[in-house]
Amino acid sequence: MPLLKEQFHTIEEIYRLPEGERAELIDGQIYYMALPKFWHQKILNYINTRIYNYIEEHGGPCEVIPAPFAVFLNNDDYTYVEPDISVICDRSKLDDRGCNGAPDWIVEIVSPGSKQMDYFTKLFKYRTAGVREYWIVDPQKNSITVYNFESETVSDYSFSESVKAGIYEDLSIDFSVISLENM
Repeated sequence: MPLLKEQFHTIEEIYRLPEGERAELIDGQIYYMALPKFWHQKILNYINTRIYNYIEEHGGPCEVIPAPFAVFLNNDDYTYVEPDISVICDRSKLDDRGCNGAPDWIVEIVSPGSKQMDYFTKLFKYRTAGVREYWIVDPQKNSITVYNFESETVSDYSFSESVKAGIYEDLSIDFSVISLENM
């Protein structure tokens, strides 16, 4: 009996998706994404605003960009992701298509359908691609898990705490102001 040939997809197929349909491509496999819920966008907006305001107040080369925003982790045609929040400090990685290479810091907000991707698939991809810091914000678990790949540490926090960013000396994000009611 012949072996089934595994099908690999390319970024061009992602670009040909119908208007409004979102997907990511990891190692040639397409992963379709559901539209985010209100609470997801509320948390995304809060975190993105705190990072944006910090960068504006302190200057520096970094850019913070929320989804949808294309990140080409491997500089190939087989991996394309849209992190919820990307912080890129090397502006030479940025062009009109998105970010070419690993952002310095990525934040993913877990939705019921994205747990496997955020906790396993993306964790591995982000670490091997050279992301310096990765936050998994999980409102259902009331947790924020911070992976600092440079210092090889993992820290867990709850939504009642402030979480310090590893790539900045004095940026902390206070999650206690986010209401988890009705989520």
